[in-house]
Amino acid sequence: MAMEKEEESSTPFCKHIPNLLSSFVDTFVDFSVSGGLFLLPPPLSPPPIPTRLPQPPLLVAIGDLHGDLQKSKEALHLAGLIDAADRYVGGSTTVVQVGDVLDRGGDELKILYFLEKLKREAARSGGAILTMNGNHEIMNVEGNFICATEQGVEEFRVWYEWFRIGNEMKSLCNGLEKPWDPMEGLPSSFRGVRKEFQDGLRARVAALRPNGPISKRFLMPNATVLVVGDSVFVHGGLLPEHTSYGLEKINSEVQDWINGCAG
Repeated sequence: MAMEKEEESSTPFCKHIPNLLSSFVDTFVDFSVSGGLFLLPPPLSPPPIPTRLPQPPLLVAIGDLHGDLQKSKEALHLAGLIDAADRYVGGSTTVVQVGDVLDRGGDELKILYFLEKLKREAARSGGAILTMNGNHEIMNVEGNFICATEQGVEEFRVWYEWFRIGNEMKSLCNGLEKPWDPMEGLPSSFRGVRKEFQDGLRARVAALRPNGPISKRFLMPNATVLVVGDSVFVHGGLLPEHTSYGLEKINSEVQDWINGCAG
């Protein structure tokens, strides 16, 4: 009887604040995974991918970051874009990061979160940080982890542990729908992978496959081809047939694929 009363009293409370509770849990998980960044969850519907933008007062391009958070920050410091406290100080500068954040390092997720933080700070200052997908982002969405490191696999294992804890917290509230488990449909193990890496590899697949939580949040909004003023940015080159096909169409189709809407 006491349990029934507790459920009855908690349910109306949860029904009034499901979005607030869910947002709190997501922020808690993000803080734990990102290395201590407080970030509000991103909008449910991200803005359209920009393909052509006007010439900014100052344009800075940054290349492959490959999971090295310290070197990424050093590059941003050298460009005068962040201060000693890692806050954006680039003013109206437009920064293009041309992809390849993933692989070869152990701070892939931390860099993705850090860039998201800087994007928001830059927007408030009249600047912009534009991120793109490189071949390593595409490889990871495809499930090709040949360049992933042990530290990178471990980072994704830890991410899933926090994601799972967040789902358990949400499931305690009757006013919220049952959280989706990104591991759904994945095999329990992968042939040829050592036992100590199985959980991390499953987490990496779950996070980065089409419509995965990480690919959808951080990679799906990225451009594949970007024109800023009279500069064209693309990772790996652009052929005449690509321009004939249509740059906007390329961006749209890659976005749909990462979003799980197209083969």
